[in-house]
Amino acid sequence: MKNSQNKINNNKLPLDSPKSKIQAYFWWFFGGILGTHHLYLERDDQALIWFCTLGGYFGIGWLRDLYRIPSYVAEANNDPNYVNRFKNQIRCETKPPFGIVRFLGAVVVSYLFGNLVYIAIPEDEINGINFKSFIIFVPLAVTFGTWLVGNVGREKGSIWLSLLVSYLVYPTLTYIGDESTWIGLMVIATTLAFDTFSKTWRFKKKQKRSTRFRVSIFCIAAIIYGGLWSSYFYFNATLTDSEGEEIKLSEAIKHFLTSPIYLDLKASLEQTWIQAKHQGFWATWRQLIDLTDPRGELNAYRVLGLSQTASQSEVTSKWRALSREHHPDKVKGSLDERRRAQERFLDIQQAYEILSSAKNRRQKKNKKSDIEL
Repeated sequence: MKNSQNKINNNKLPLDSPKSKIQAYFWWFFGGILGTHHLYLERDDQALIWFCTLGGYFGIGWLRDLYRIPSYVAEANNDPNYVNRFKNQIRCETKPPFGIVRFLGAVVVSYLFGNLVYIAIPEDEINGINFKSFIIFVPLAVTFGTWLVGNVGREKGSIWLSLLVSYLVYPTLTYIGDESTWIGLMVIATTLAFDTFSKTWRFKKKQKRSTRFRVSIFCIAAIIYGGLWSSYFYFNATLTDSEGEEIKLSEAIKHFLTSPIYLDLKASLEQTWIQAKHQGFWATWRQLIDLTDPRGELNAYRVLGLSQTASQSEVTSKWRALSREHHPDKVKGSLDERRRAQERFLDIQQAYEILSSAKNRRQKKNKKSDIEL
């Protein structure tokens, strides 16, 4: 115990200018929801947690920091009163006691990281490459979340035992089947292993790093985190239209730029307001989804010059006529004219494919309904 106290005493005086409560509260107010006050106090682990969870689970931790900042500042400055309290604590408890806030924080963050890696893996092949094998990184993400929370402040712990436990749980996916339950089991096992066997007191403050280095590491971590969310939204996220069909968000955004709600915003907003007054929120929400033209059907009718009530035979007839009229081989003009003709021809083909697919999808849905009846 004397050696532990000597370690604390050797690190008693700060080597740089002391941290200020006023500045800490300033950064708490301006950007604290993203962890800026923790970066100022050199609590980089906690800053990253706040960034990833929007202020410690949507602002709960950020509000808690309102009365915790004086303690954080005292710790950062090695305040004598704080050091004495810490000495007394380690005299009474050789190991950090169980803390419900830290434990729940570890559960939330590790589940967030593990689930994020899982949902960020593209479900479909990309250029013939299947990324499903990347699921092997889910246990690593879960363990990192547990370890990150476990190393905040005056507590620390090794990552290796938790990583081993996490990968021991990994094969159970075959038997459990449900990914959410599987990740949840992994989170509980990993967090309990860290809390029971790995955590200990941090007698010496972390090695001093330059501000540039610390901010660089934080930014790299933030970019990785944002990249995972981007992968999820681009490759896997879906919207549900009024027919109950799911559409990839990336496709919906592409078609949104040619949708009625974008091309005629004022009329669309008026239509949405009338819908909201008469049919309620969820009907209005479905109407908004339809107005964004997530499948591109409305734009397809516009490209072919048809109304939305046109029959499939009319669609086919119009497609054939436009294909003959705008076929690139008929254009003998400049390179730019041939390019525009090629683009117009491709738009016509895509419009026909979209409307034909929509008809086939509705026919299958109607047949299924008839069978159920």
